[in-house]
Amino acid sequence: MQPSRVKHTKTHKGHGRGHGKVYASRGTQLSFGSFGLKAEESTWLKANQLESARKVMARYIQRGGKIWIRVFPDKPRTARSSEIGMGGGRGALSHFVAPVEIGRVIFEIDGLPEVDARKALRLGAHKLPIKTRIVAR
Repeated sequence: MQPSRVKHTKTHKGHGRGHGKVYASRGTQLSFGSFGLKAEESTWLKANQLESARKVMARYIQRGGKIWIRVFPDKPRTARSSEIGMGGGRGALSHFVAPVEIGRVIFEIDGLPEVDARKALRLGAHKLPIKTRIVAR
């Protein structure tokens, strides 16, 4: 999961505003599904982490319901190879991240009984590096 094009591949990092206490001002309510996975911490989620969670949820529901991903990794991050000294400029584009704040809904799911939906969301939550909460409409 990544943008098809980016205007600038080497952007500023931005600031996290403290130590993980950034509260979301939008995307905090369920919009599509009946159940959702809400972030309890703020961090950057990598594209491969989101994809891993999506795949394990999709495998569990087996075409029984629908999954919505409410965040998209469109923030480019750079990295330099290890054992390189200081200087020499910035590294090449490495991966994309999605900034996630406290209270942001990451995934939504619908079309399943509550037990199955909660189980699928819990499996997806295990793949993410943050604390999450399952919310219902």
